[in-house]
Amino acid sequence: MSHSKRIIAAVLASGLLAAGPAMAQVEAAKIGFVSIDRILRDAAPAKRAQDKIEREFKKRDEELGKMADQLKKMQDTLDKQGPVMADADRRKLEKDFNDTNRDFQRKQREFRDDVNQRRNEELQGILDRANRVVKEIAERDKYDIIFQDAVWASGRIDLTDQVIKALEDTKNPIPPAGSGTTGTTGK
Repeated sequence: MSHSKRIIAAVLASGLLAAGPAMAQVEAAKIGFVSIDRILRDAAPAKRAQDKIEREFKKRDEELGKMADQLKKMQDTLDKQGPVMADADRRKLEKDFNDTNRDFQRKQREFRDDVNQRRNEELQGILDRANRVVKEIAERDKYDIIFQDAVWASGRIDLTDQVIKALEDTKNPIPPAGSGTTGTTGK
């Protein structure tokens, strides 16, 4: 083996030896994962927020439903009776239909925007609380990193259930890792 090849081999070997402790430190890192989608879907505060929003917008939703029924009736009348109606009557009904349809679409768009805005407001509060819970779990259980978004995560590192339980019962402490309890003392 030539002198330069021995030097390269020695450098590579020393590099591998130096990387060994660094690799061991990476393997010792404590990693967790939470699914924000599951939290926003399954946590009690998220369900309560959804129910609150539905109650808040129920009347407007019913009004839109009535308007949609009215439009359907107008369309049915135009389809069935339009060909035999006088031109002036048909044009008036078509104008009324178009005006009502335009109004319906505007109200429907405003309704969707208002619902989305309220949903975002409610969910932001839940996300803020969930992030505080995640931080508390990370500090308490000495996690190095907790991911909120992943293509895939092992159930072994999934902390979502702990976060959901902590959100459901804000009076009790956060359950310890792997406990499966809600942090209650049984009193």
